[in-house]
Amino acid sequence: MPPRATTVATERTTQLQTSNRMSAVLAYFVLPAVLLVLGVPIFLVLLITCLIVILFVADVPTETLQTFLFSGLDNFPLLAVPFFVLAGEIMAQGGIARRVVGWVVSLVGGVRGSLAVTTVAASEVFGAMAHTAVGTVVAVGRMLYPSLRENGYNERFAVGLIASSGAIAVVIPPSIAMILYSLSAQQSAVALFTAGILPSLLIGLVDALYVMLYARIKVVPLTSKARWSAIWATTKDASWSISTIVVILGGIYGGVFTPTEAAGVAVVYSLFVTMVVHREVSLRDLWRIIQSAVFLIAQILMIVTAAGLYSWLLTTSGIPQNIIAEIHALQMPTWALLLSINVVLLIMGSFLEPPAAILILTPLLLPLVQSVGVDPVHFGIIMAVNLSIGMYTPPFGLNLFASQAVFQTPLGNIYRGVLPFLFINFSTLMVITYVPAISMVLLGK
Repeated sequence: MPPRATTVATERTTQLQTSNRMSAVLAYFVLPAVLLVLGVPIFLVLLITCLIVILFVADVPTETLQTFLFSGLDNFPLLAVPFFVLAGEIMAQGGIARRVVGWVVSLVGGVRGSLAVTTVAASEVFGAMAHTAVGTVVAVGRMLYPSLRENGYNERFAVGLIASSGAIAVVIPPSIAMILYSLSAQQSAVALFTAGILPSLLIGLVDALYVMLYARIKVVPLTSKARWSAIWATTKDASWSISTIVVILGGIYGGVFTPTEAAGVAVVYSLFVTMVVHREVSLRDLWRIIQSAVFLIAQILMIVTAAGLYSWLLTTSGIPQNIIAEIHALQMPTWALLLSINVVLLIMGSFLEPPAAILILTPLLLPLVQSVGVDPVHFGIIMAVNLSIGMYTPPFGLNLFASQAVFQTPLGNIYRGVLPFLFINFSTLMVITYVPAISMVLLGK
């Protein structure tokens, strides 16, 4: 072949590769971004993107779509998700949440800011039982918001506190986000639960210190002191409810059952407590609770299967590998890489629900951080903390809209209310990111 013809062929090949690369970027990234801005539900965003990719970009048969969608749900550990969601609905509507919050309120008293600290503590406890951030906001907020307002906290602070505290459910074990990360990253769910204990407690501690400082600066009135009679009465009343955490976590860490089996046990135990012990849930109520849970379960599972297909197409496209190669070429130090990833996760977390964000981003980011020596379990905690902050990051954090619906507060007030918590929890995120021992020490690493 003459030299000129060779040059022309090379130029055409380069142009074709550039055109294919641009098409891939448009299909995988620009299209879903546009659909999100237009307000299309996330599962439809992913399904439409996958369909466009299969038809016009990826060299895969169209049968891949339905085959992968159904096979993506054929996963035994995934059963934990619907069971935990159902258990959380039963606890929230069957009196368990009310008793647990009442118990926490009785324990904390006599110090300035005790009611705000109670809100943080109640969110931690109920988040470990309900496993959903929005459910925690609704359950804890309905019970404590009126008391916060009556005891000297302004609307902006009270709503910001509840919206941010509820997000701890994404991190505190046994977390649905951790279960999905364990499936996506092929890591032990029990190891992730263990690694999440200290970070979740640290977040709660930092929030508690801040609200106590706020109460002192604003001279919030003192609440009544904790009394042994009240503590004993609420402990007795909430003993069956509090035991829910002991049964679930004790069974998991004691090796009695797997996290998936623990989810089933949580449903059975919560039904026993609400229907037999307290008798606050009738068969008619149970049907209503199941309907509410099914709606949420369907949303999550549609996101799971659509995100799984999107992640598979993205991985097989070679885009993640090219990104990793380009980032390696920049020779960024590990701290700068982790900072960049945190910023990306915070932005994505403000637009995407944690299940979707984890399933989409884990295949993209995990190889990158592993290449610089970050433990995959530690990275799972980093992702969870980021996405928990994203739940109340303006403008689209899900907890913000849940708070608006529950408290009828203007979004502008909610945005301003969460800003201090965004700042202090981002600082906590930096500590968790750069001090791996906080996550790994309980694993003996």
